[in-house]
Amino acid sequence: MFEGKADIEKALVALSEQLEALDAGIIEMVVCGGAALNVLGYVRRTTKDVDVVALVEKNGKSTSLVKAGPFSPLIRQAADKVRRDFNLPENWLNPGPASVMDFGLPKALMERTETRYYGNVLIIHYLGRYDQIHFKLHAAVDQGGKHFDDLLALKPSSQELEDAARWSMTHDRSEGFRLVLKDFLQKIGHGNVAAKI
Repeated sequence: MFEGKADIEKALVALSEQLEALDAGIIEMVVCGGAALNVLGYVRRTTKDVDVVALVEKNGKSTSLVKAGPFSPLIRQAADKVRRDFNLPENWLNPGPASVMDFGLPKALMERTETRYYGNVLIIHYLGRYDQIHFKLHAAVDQGGKHFDDLLALKPSSQELEDAARWSMTHDRSEGFRLVLKDFLQKIGHGNVAAKI
C-alpha cells in the first residue's frame, strides 16, 4: 500500500533506476486513478497501485498513445524488482485501466495532463482533473466506493459531469447503464444533468 504522494514517487524513482539499469530507454506512461490524484494533490488517501492507462510512443515528430497492457518484459522485470525491494503488491504497476483505450479516451486528453520526471528515464503524464472526472464518474456508477469519494473530492461542475456522463455512455451503451447513471447524478444533486442524458 502507498500511504500517499511520497511513497508513490519513491517507487517511481526506483522504477526509473531499474529501467535505466536494464537499458530500457525512455519510458513514458499515462497514469490515472488514486496515484495520480495523490501526486497532484486532489486527494490524500492510501492506494494499492499506480494505474497505467497508456504508454506514449514517439516516432520522429509524431506521438501516439498505445494500450499499456500487457507490459513489455523489461517494464515487468523492472516493476517486479521494485515490488520486491519495497514489499509492494504483485500488480502495483497496474495496466488494468488500459481497457478504457478500447472505447476511446476523452478528446485532447494529453493536452491536460500534468507531467513529472522520475530519475533519468521515466516520464509520467498524470491525468488532469477534467479527465479524472470522466474516469471517476464512470467508475463510481459502475463500482462506487473510493471512486465515489474521489469524484466528490474533485468538485465537478454540472458541465463537467455532463461531459463525463456523455463520454461514459460511449463505454457502456446499454439502457441499463444510462438509467443507473441518471439515478446516480440525481442522488449527488445534479438532476439537471440527469435530465439531459
